[in-house]
Amino acid sequence: MKSFEQYLALVNQAIAGIQYPAEPDQLYEPIAYHMDLGGKRLRPVLTLMACDAMGGDVQEALPLAVGIELFHNFTLLHDDVMDQADVRRGKPTVHRRWSTNTAILCGDTMLTMATQHIARAPLRCLPQAIELFNKTAIDIYEGQQWDMDFEHRSDVTVDDYMMMIRLKTSVLLGCACQMGAMVAAATPTDVEAFYNAGINLGLAFQLQDDLLDVWGDPKTFGKEIGGDIMSNKKTFLLINAIQLASDEDATELRRWINDAYAMRDFKVPAVTAIYERLGVRKLAEQAIAKYSNLALEAFNAIGMDADSKLQFSQLTQQLVGRSH
Repeated sequence: MKSFEQYLALVNQAIAGIQYPAEPDQLYEPIAYHMDLGGKRLRPVLTLMACDAMGGDVQEALPLAVGIELFHNFTLLHDDVMDQADVRRGKPTVHRRWSTNTAILCGDTMLTMATQHIARAPLRCLPQAIELFNKTAIDIYEGQQWDMDFEHRSDVTVDDYMMMIRLKTSVLLGCACQMGAMVAAATPTDVEAFYNAGINLGLAFQLQDDLLDVWGDPKTFGKEIGGDIMSNKKTFLLINAIQLASDEDATELRRWINDAYAMRDFKVPAVTAIYERLGVRKLAEQAIAKYSNLALEAFNAIGMDADSKLQFSQLTQQLVGRSH
């Protein structure tokens, strides 16, 4: 297998090589701008890694990897609109730099571009690739709806939250891993194991993201710290805090949640202090360890060589210990 950096270079080269039409420039310039913001490119790299680990041709998997990254970035573009986010990876979001309508239309275009790339899968697995991609897309839309619904509910449980992030985040990592294994014509057992590994890796990844949104460094995180707190998102941290809070902490927490005019400089530190008093950070860290271990178990069950298993293990450990 190649190194993560080598797979990343292949992905970045392919993304840089996307030929956007010259006009209308107000459609394609924002797409190019958003894609140039970079990011970890985790999902497409996972596709290439899974393909290579199972003896497949990485070049055959590359269009699917790019399609998955285009799709992921389409969801980010629309998420930024729905969340009214000002910053993405340290730069102004598309809807702030251009307009909300532009961001919506650019996202729609990116979705179609992603579908075009997925349709370049080898003929032997084309129907399965399209079916997996479409199912994953619907799952993600459902997860996004649950996420929005939870903002207006007071009865959200940890199980509800884990279901939501499985749909909104984890299934795309599962899809990425499975796509690579499918291109390599891996056995059904190994294809399923790759999907399960991606699912559990995605759960750990999102829980780590929850932590970083509260305790991360904005210089490396790429977004403003406390975005989830300001939007009252029912994260793993908030849900556990609500369940564990004493009467005094519960009263203070409800006051901040119900204050539509609370200023970031006051609300974020106050809610963070409540989280720290209740020990919810440790609970999140324990859950991250649980799901990352499940991912490692799934990777280790796959019929690939020891070097490949080591690379997936190292990547998993890096992701759950990241600062951005």
